[in-house]
Amino acid sequence: MSSVTQGAATDAKTEVKKTAVDGKGEHKLPSNFIRQIIDADQLSGKHNRKVVTRFPPEPNGYLHIGHAKSICLNFGLAKDYAGVCHLRFDDTNPVKEDVEYEESIKEMVEWLGFSFTENLYYASDYFGKLYEFAQHFIERGLAYVDSQSADEIRANRGTLVEPGKNSPFRDRSSEENLRLFDEMKRGLHADGAHILRLKMDMGSPNINLRDPAIYRIRHAEHHRTGDAWCVYPMYDYTHCISDAIERITHSLCTLEFEAHRPLYDWVLERLVETGKLPAPSPQQIEFSRLNLSYTVMSKRKLLELVETGLVSGWDDPRMMTLAGLRRRGFTPGSIRLFAERAGVSKAHQWIDMADLERALRDDLDATARRAMAVLDPVRVMIENYPDGQTEDCSAPVNPHDDNGGRRNFKFAREVFIEREDFMENPVKGFFRLAPGTEVRLRHAFIIKCERIEKDAAGNVTTIFATYDAATKSGTGGRNVKGAIHWVSKVDGIQAEVRLYDRLFNVENPDSGEGDYRTYLNPHSLKSVNAWLEPSLANAKADESYQFERNGYFTPDRIDSKPGALVFNRAVTLKDGWKPS
Repeated sequence: MSSVTQGAATDAKTEVKKTAVDGKGEHKLPSNFIRQIIDADQLSGKHNRKVVTRFPPEPNGYLHIGHAKSICLNFGLAKDYAGVCHLRFDDTNPVKEDVEYEESIKEMVEWLGFSFTENLYYASDYFGKLYEFAQHFIERGLAYVDSQSADEIRANRGTLVEPGKNSPFRDRSSEENLRLFDEMKRGLHADGAHILRLKMDMGSPNINLRDPAIYRIRHAEHHRTGDAWCVYPMYDYTHCISDAIERITHSLCTLEFEAHRPLYDWVLERLVETGKLPAPSPQQIEFSRLNLSYTVMSKRKLLELVETGLVSGWDDPRMMTLAGLRRRGFTPGSIRLFAERAGVSKAHQWIDMADLERALRDDLDATARRAMAVLDPVRVMIENYPDGQTEDCSAPVNPHDDNGGRRNFKFAREVFIEREDFMENPVKGFFRLAPGTEVRLRHAFIIKCERIEKDAAGNVTTIFATYDAATKSGTGGRNVKGAIHWVSKVDGIQAEVRLYDRLFNVENPDSGEGDYRTYLNPHSLKSVNAWLEPSLANAKADESYQFERNGYFTPDRIDSKPGALVFNRAVTLKDGWKPS
């Protein structure tokens, strides 16, 4: 940033009101270098003080957690500055794109809480204009049709320390280039026979400026334009022109595009100077991408996991796709909170998975309904409780909400507790159930283990206990150190519970040291048959519950049905994950 821009940005910090309303009153907006640039532009009157951003995904896969940062940043900035954000599909490669991906992207952007109804765009809308501009570059001697093979182009491109070599076709006449380009468009040449390149500088230290390709032949039907085109524009060429056509003011992208910015500016400068596009041009601004531990972010690798059956699909709850996170039980609020905490900078970001999980806990703690669920049940027979009798018990729907109501369940002679809450030979400090000891069943009574029954393998099958009728929760009386959750057989419901864990068991499976698939966590999914309290009988997808002492869970969006519930564990209640 120039000293002038930096100074303006500093002034902007004091003169521009940096607050927003989130339903709980005004709060100060976080400061970062992008906001400082926008503030400076607001003060100078550039772009008539408008802020127009865009999120430009290619519909060749599902969005992942890294995209969430960009979505929240672009839509969030537009909202904070009373501007607009465009959702624009970069649909220029029909070989890899699919309507399924496009629809999933729309769904995830809306799920995160952002609207694009009046601001939905497609790069394919500009195919005619992009082709016209390409002809303009040819006519000005700034573009040429190259007939080298892909291998020849690669060999002549040079390296980071050696300049490239001019193509033998670089000096074709404008007339010949126009004719060939027209023939390419009409499908008279095979894929790869020619490409259209800008005539820049093959000796540039920036490899992106060594006569970059801007058009390729693709004999493929496009899902929006059909077979109208046999040539399709490249991303670097399409992106900047699309931004300018839509009057984007601040074009935000991740740092890997920093070296592409000179090309972005070069294309727009030459179209503005000849009146083909209006001034001022959009400003490309780069920020660090989000890298998350214990996962891979490459669309190619995510697709590989799906196609090889290593996961059940793009929305597998172990995948860090937004569809997978949603199905697992992550909330839009938790994703937005995570993106906000990740912040915006130019420094390389490597964020621990625990930070994402913490954002979900923080988002759900005050709002999630509570329930008791026994995931590894062992039977308890309370011998001094009358057979056929029940006792009404209740607990807060959410202990943080005094007006949230109560949930009801029954105490009876036969209940289930977690197997880990019983120890035949207790260690020091174990305050749960053991032979001859007492423990409180949460929201109910104190019970005492009298004896146990085992199977032939030595596993405890039944705990025989007695209860103290004078110790019902909420009635006063004595207390004990331990309290455990439980579910009664008389009104409890059975369900499948899927205990999801991290898909990879190393921090950086994408390090390049061996095949990333060798680091897949063999314990990333465990399915158990659980007993749940009756308040969960009508649980619906996208509803979050805290299973007391077990974590946060949600009904599976695909597999859970009334009478055949399937719950996914989104996250445990505490940090402390260790690889299996």
